[in-house]
Amino acid sequence: MARIVGGITTSHIPAIAMAMSNGLEKEPYWKRFFDGYEPVKAWLEKVDPDIAIVVYNDHGLNFFLDKIPTFAIGCANQYENADEGWGLQTLASFEGDAEFSWHLAESMINQDFDMTTCQEMLVDHGFIVPMALMWRHLPKWPVKGIPFAVNTVQHPLTSARRCLAAGRALRKAVESYPEDQKVVIFGTGGMSHQLQGERAGIINVDFDLQCMESIINNPEWLAGLSNTEIIEKAGTEGIEVIMWLVMRGALQEKVNVVHKHYHVPVSNTGAGVLVLENPD
Repeated sequence: MARIVGGITTSHIPAIAMAMSNGLEKEPYWKRFFDGYEPVKAWLEKVDPDIAIVVYNDHGLNFFLDKIPTFAIGCANQYENADEGWGLQTLASFEGDAEFSWHLAESMINQDFDMTTCQEMLVDHGFIVPMALMWRHLPKWPVKGIPFAVNTVQHPLTSARRCLAAGRALRKAVESYPEDQKVVIFGTGGMSHQLQGERAGIINVDFDLQCMESIINNPEWLAGLSNTEIIEKAGTEGIEVIMWLVMRGALQEKVNVVHKHYHVPVSNTGAGVLVLENPD
């Protein structure tokens, strides 16, 4: 059967894509941030996953404010990266796995998660930045990618606890797939940041570190916070950290910490990286 080898957390801000496309990884502003991903790439090379499920929020490329599903999953064999207006370099298309995706969607719907299934889906920086951070040094994408979009943009938003439950349902879905596939889950977004208003530029280091510790050892703590509490502490866009809980819920109760890294600021954002491995 398919099995989840581990999970990764990462920022997905478009400034990272700009830095990569302009070759700025060794510049003083960026070096420590990108250095934090070297152990991640080494781990991925070791475990050699077949599929990456990327949990992210769409930024208007597929869904706009008039129509945003709470949870959506790509069910296609290919995903194109399109121009979303940031001036980002358009990357090569990503291979999907429609059969595997439909299995995930059906399993999660049978577990009472009303998934929006997308047979055509463009992927924006929320998806491509994590993929590029892990594998841009290779000649082609070495994994099949499954976009898993969560609405963290248009209120009402789903809750942190619901995201944790979605991850647990996702784990059952993956593990019930009959073919032998190694799967890695990315929880993307965050950490503390706000792009507008009087609190624009907020970074709450203490809360970010507390969230990282919670993701490792006690996800129920973060899941117990309301969206209002998270936004108060982490800023309006800091609510993206709830997507980390989808990744965490997909892992076993106890995990091994392979790598932990935190860096500020990155484009007025706190950036946390975790590699968590299922013990078996």
